[in-house]
Amino acid sequence: MAIARYPGVVIDCPDAALLSTFYAALLGWEVTAEDGWVEIRPADRSNSISFQQVAAGYRAPEWPGQEHPQQMHLDLVVDDLDAGEAEALVLGAIKPGFQPGTTFRVFLDPAGHPFCLCES
Repeated sequence: MAIARYPGVVIDCPDAALLSTFYAALLGWEVTAEDGWVEIRPADRSNSISFQQVAAGYRAPEWPGQEHPQQMHLDLVVDDLDAGEAEALVLGAIKPGFQPGTTFRVFLDPAGHPFCLCES
């Protein structure tokens, strides 16, 4: 028997408002900020991603290197990789030169976290 309805992901970052707005735009979700805590959710409130602002000393992960490991990454499923890439880049994502596969693409969010757009 499950004790939770869904997993929530919390991402450390240097600017919670900026990063939550980026992911909300990518996913079409809504941003909620309260008492220093920022999260995004879909309209049906079935999932969430939260953003925790790091006051000082934030170090972005390095991808594909492991000197500063990824710590986590999101896989976002899209219907069309080319259209998804174009939208992600407009929103502020960065596409690294190294791409290890053909059914997904790796990007860096505005805080440097890697995330993937994956074929559905």
